[in-house]
Amino acid sequence: MKKEIKTQLAPQAIGPYSQAVEYGNLIFCSGQIGINYQTGDLISDDIQLQTQQVITNIRNILEAAGSALDKVLQMQVFLVNLDDFVLFNEVYAQYFDAGVKPARFTVVVSSLPKNAKIEIACIAYK
Repeated sequence: MKKEIKTQLAPQAIGPYSQAVEYGNLIFCSGQIGINYQTGDLISDDIQLQTQQVITNIRNILEAAGSALDKVLQMQVFLVNLDDFVLFNEVYAQYFDAGVKPARFTVVVSSLPKNAKIEIACIAYK
């Protein structure tokens, strides 16, 4: 049976979707952008600060589900500008530098909500 995962420590869903869904021992996190969950605003125009906020939001959702960043199996990354890839990777590597790193793909898109520079979704286990 699937179960909705919801936390106040990440941006609330603004449409007909869940922050995450648990199914068995898997957690499917919806895409997160660099929104500060307290203000509802994009944290900054800086790709590295947005990446930090995105990963913080994902971490908070995973923890609400009884999971953690080190249990992420796959990350799906959406960038508006491929020139930001190196800067994104510098921040990303700080969170996933030990053990088996998640599988990952990166796609360049034309735009994201709130003019964000990055969006990340993931699949993790409990």
